Amino acid sequence: MNDSTSRALQDLLKRIDERSARVGVIGLGYVGLPLAVVFAEAGLQVVGVDVNEAVARGVNLGESHVEDIPSSRLQPLVENGLLSATTDFSALSDCDGISICVPTPLRKTGDPDVSYIIAATEQVKAHIRPGTVVVLESTTYPGTTREVILPELEEEGLTVGKDLFLCFSPERVDPGREDWTTVNTPKVMGGVTDACVEAGMALYGAAIETLVPVTSPESAEMVKLLENTFRAVNIGLANELLIMCDRLGLDVWEIIDAASTKPFGFMRFTPGPGLGGHCIPIDPLYLSWKLRSLNYTARFIELASEVNTSMPAYWVQHIQDALNEEGKAIKGSRVLVVGVAYKRDISDMRESPALDIIQLLQDKGADVSYHDPHVPVLDHAGIHLRSSGVEEGMGAADCVVVVTDHTDVDWDAVGTFKGALVDTRAVLNRQKATALAT
Repeated sequence: MNDSTSRALQDLLKRIDERSARVGVIGLGYVGLPLAVVFAEAGLQVVGVDVNEAVARGVNLGESHVEDIPSSRLQPLVENGLLSATTDFSALSDCDGISICVPTPLRKTGDPDVSYIIAATEQVKAHIRPGTVVVLESTTYPGTTREVILPELEEEGLTVGKDLFLCFSPERVDPGREDWTTVNTPKVMGGVTDACVEAGMALYGAAIETLVPVTSPESAEMVKLLENTFRAVNIGLANELLIMCDRLGLDVWEIIDAASTKPFGFMRFTPGPGLGGHCIPIDPLYLSWKLRSLNYTARFIELASEVNTSMPAYWVQHIQDALNEEGKAIKGSRVLVVGVAYKRDISDMRESPALDIIQLLQDKGADVSYHDPHVPVLDHAGIHLRSSGVEEGMGAADCVVVVTDHTDVDWDAVGTFKGALVDTRAVLNRQKATALAT
């Protein structure tokens, strides 16, 4: 490390240690707002920058739009001047650390859309000052930090590792969890240089309990993709096991429960209606896309994606079969979908398999309604519905389909339904088993 690098780094470390450092968080969604809150709770002054005026205004009023952050936790930080929000990117000019937490969706062509990262980087470049550490958290393909962000930041004559510090640290947020949060979930950090890693570790170490350094941003980027590919592939295996057991006349849940008693060499994954959320259905495809550019086919990823994306159609066929058993055609039948969020006890609709199931049912002429205590209105992808009460919905339904197993649904009431009943999560069987055990 040369003298100028040492001075820039030591000055930054001193400001972080003294809690005089100011942190900017770009993007105040389900990743950025919790991160901003934990930095502020650690005593650092934080400014969140978001292009959505309503989001910035709500944060400044102490009103949280993210389920994992109650307003009662946000409001004292705002009132004490530790956390504010703005749509003006010039606020970054006063920051010692900048975290980029913007979306990275897939385009319809299947390739990663890094336009949000590029737009955020352009704003950082326009307002950054020497001695700042920049950390990208947005999930993306290996090479993004070095190939996309680094050249932009160095374009004005500054050198990363000397005048600036650049890292990648993948977000590990699991919405709805209370046991593992932003504070206590170990955080991976990969920097362009050793000085970058040290700067990133110091900044995040002020707020997060455990940090895991790796040798490069590419390694950190790959860590995130491994984590979510592992889940996607194993969920794909569980979904295919469901289909195989269906053909063999076996109860897949009995088999999974029995296999789960093995204390080693087995990890429990369960089948369901398909994959949802921003991460699991999408992140592995970043890696698949990157490998295609290197003339390699990521076969496990492609196969798992094929199986997982086929599950809504699989369950719609089951719905059709269940209605046939009742002597009814799917066209004109009234189908109540119970649960439309992508996972239990949250309102997040991103990539929810319920959307595909509803669309497929409507395409076949079914009259679809839904019940979800977390999603009062469903206005997405051409679907416009309002949640009904569970008993009200059941009273008018020919078929009830369980898609999301929220804990605050009246499952006892659902279990009394006398018509066609399709349970994609086996939640009713679990309810019966719990009742028998007690």
